[in-house]
Formats: sequence, C-alpha cells, structure tokens
Amino acid sequence: MANARGSSRNAYGSAARRSGASSGTAKRPAAKTSAPRGRRHRLLGVLSVIFAALALACSVLRMLPEDLQALPYIPVIVSATPWFVILAVLALILSVISRRWIAMLMALACIGLQVWWQWPFFSASTKLPAAVDAAMASTRADTGDMIARVMTFNVYKGHADAKAIVDIVRDQRVEVLALQETTNDFVKKLDEAGIHSYLPYSQVSSSDGVYGNGIWSATELRRPVDDEVGSSASFMPGGTVTFGGGKAQLRFVSVHTTAPIPGYWSRWKRSLDELASMRSREGSRYVFMGDFNATTDHTPFRNILGNRFSDAARQSGHGFTFTWPSNKLPLPRFAGIDHIVLDKDIIAGQMQVKSVAGSDHAALLATIVVQ
Repeated sequence: MANARGSSRNAYGSAARRSGASSGTAKRPAAKTSAPRGRRHRLLGVLSVIFAALALACSVLRMLPEDLQALPYIPVIVSATPWFVILAVLALILSVISRRWIAMLMALACIGLQVWWQWPFFSASTKLPAAVDAAMASTRADTGDMIARVMTFNVYKGHADAKAIVDIVRDQRVEVLALQETTNDFVKKLDEAGIHSYLPYSQVSSSDGVYGNGIWSATELRRPVDDEVGSSASFMPGGTVTFGGGKAQLRFVSVHTTAPIPGYWSRWKRSLDELASMRSREGSRYVFMGDFNATTDHTPFRNILGNRFSDAARQSGHGFTFTWPSNKLPLPRFAGIDHIVLDKDIIAGQMQVKSVAGSDHAALLATIVVQ
C-alpha cells in the first residue's frame, strides 16, 4: 500500500509538473506577441505626435501677421494649407489607435481650424439668378446684359497654346480675358488664332519690354491704362467695360505680383500691399483678375480683400480652384494662386479650372453678375 501511495504521489507530482510545464509553455507565446504589439503602439504613438505637431505648426504659420509670413519659405508652406488636414487626419487615426490623447486633441484642433478656414469654398454665399443659365446657353455672348463670363490665365512667358486659349474663349463665350506673362510673339500668335473675332478690344503693357500683362474684351475698353495699380512687380493694365447698355461700368485689371522665391520674399509682400492700397481707390468698381502668387490662406492676400473685395471662388462655393502647378505631373495642382477678385455688388458662380498646354498654370473662369 505504501508503495502504491508513493507511486500515486509520484504519478500525481509528475502529472502536476507536466501540467505546470505545459501551462508555462502555453503562456510564453502570449508574452512574445504582446511585446511586438507594444512596440507597434509606441511607434504609432510617436508618428501621431509628429503628424499632429507638423499640422499644428503649419496651421500656426497660416495665422501669422503679414510681416512674419514674408519670412523665407513661409509663403511657400502656407500655400499648401488645405493639405495640412491630411496630416491632421492621420494624426487623429494614429492617436486613437495608440491612445495618445494630447496628439488627438492637437489633431482635432487642426481639423477644426481647417474646416473653419476652408468651408466657404464649399458653401455658396450668393446664388446666381436664373437668367444666367439662359445667357450661358446662348451661342454668342450677350454684351448688353449685366452678366459676363470672364477668364484669367498665366501663359508662362508666352509658351502656352494660343489656339487653345481662343478655343476656350469661343466655347465658354468669354467676354473679358486677362492674361499674364505675355510676349510680343505670343500676342501675334493669339491674333493669328483669331482672338479678335471674339475679343476685338485689348490693352497689353510690359514694364521690362519682355514680359507683359493684358486685357481683351468683347466691348470697348474705355480709359485704358498701362498700369492701374502702380505696382513694383509689373505693369497691371486696366480698362473699363460697360454693362447693361450703360447701366453699370466695371474696371478690369490684369494682375501679376512678384513670386515668393529666394531673394524676393519682401518684394512679394510689397507687391501684394500695393494691391491692398486699391481698397481706398474710389470712383470705380473693380474686378482684379490674374496671378496673385498668393492664396486666401496668405495674410497679405486677405488684406487685399479687406471689407470691400471678395474672392470669386470663396463666394461661389464651387470648391477649391487649384491652378498651380499644372506642368509637374504626377504632382497635382495644389495651390489656388490665380484669382478673380470682385468689388461690392458683384456676384460670381460657375467657377471652372481648365488646363492649357504649355503653361505652369491652369486657366480660371467665372460667371459674374453686376447688381
């Protein structure tokens, strides 16, 4: 019996040891798999903090006063402001997974700011009257009404396809066209392509004798001048167009400011400030069309608008109108630096962005109604 009990205890002890060994063996894989999971969470947490910090830093740059926004390379970064939301969304997702609450709050703050800043592009503040549809359905532009299709385009030192521009003017029934970076040869090509069949009146000027800006109109350009603004960047020609058989007159200006590139940061701001001074110019109602080299996220551009002017794209609720760069494929157009800026009591809609071969910009079109 003693031997039997001993055998039983030995058997029980062996079974217990085997069970313990088996149990210990079963737990080790769990420990091994939890370590990589922890490392992944830490990595995701670090990435969430980095993305959130970058999104927040870029958002802060957007809020800087104009003098600080003119510091080197800041204008370039600010031009990509709408895209910062991608960093913020990535940061939010990673922070939720890794439970980094501070990064989550930073990401949410950035997303909230982006919604506040960019929402006007997707919510129309005005609505075009029903008469616009009938006017745009006509085979030719009606120059006697209060409606006009307008277009601006930087032709990239005269390299853009002149015939393609004339085709757009014809198909879109454009009544006023503003072009930037024209050359004498390009203007000749535009004439050969038949621009005067649709827009017979023009004013083209150049401050350096090489590259210029111009306005073309379906009706007479009254009081044309070489430089309406007195800009240090370029001559910005202006001319007055009559609407509604004399009921209203608008002064159109073709705009091209200094580009924010190394060595020209302060000149960039200066050229925008010169346009901002037009807010106090009385006696005319203005439409500025052209390459402003700035987006609505740049403080100097918002200073141009002030409480008098409005950006057609934001007013129409069409969505983003990214026009640059258009020749860097596969890089998409990411900055809306071309604008149609309107004086009071002018509304806009039917915004379109159209690619034209040969240029680093896309053309921007809008339908405006004079009230």
